[in-house]
Amino acid sequence: MSGEDTTLSRYTLEGTRESPKRMTVDTGEATFEIGHDVNPVEYLLGSVAGCLNSTATMVARDMDIRIEELTVTVEGGVNYDSYMGTETDDRPGLQGLEVTLEIDADASDDELSAWLEAVKARCPVTDNVENETGIDVTLESG
Repeated sequence: MSGEDTTLSRYTLEGTRESPKRMTVDTGEATFEIGHDVNPVEYLLGSVAGCLNSTATMVARDMDIRIEELTVTVEGGVNYDSYMGTETDDRPGLQGLEVTLEIDADASDDELSAWLEAVKARCPVTDNVENETGIDVTLESG
């Protein structure tokens, strides 16, 4: 994979098919099941929300902003025609995301604007969604 760097934190997980719509994922530290509680698209949206929450908390700490409450809403639409094998001009993935951060914090509007810009600049998952990240899919047959 390009971009190999010794300063990178590497993540590896393995998913095992349980059924056509379920997969058990092992991260080495935790196991979860996709398709049991939520579908893969919802997991992606949850990853965006979770990373924004984590990043927002770190940025607030760095800026001496105390967050009383934070709600992250992530919305996106998927046309499943391509996934289902039907001809369409739409991409098979999310066509776009709309994210709203609702915050109650001890900060001025100017401080919150600077906070939001820093959150957007530092969030790893939203960076991956906004920018092209190479993916190399290979096949091993056993």
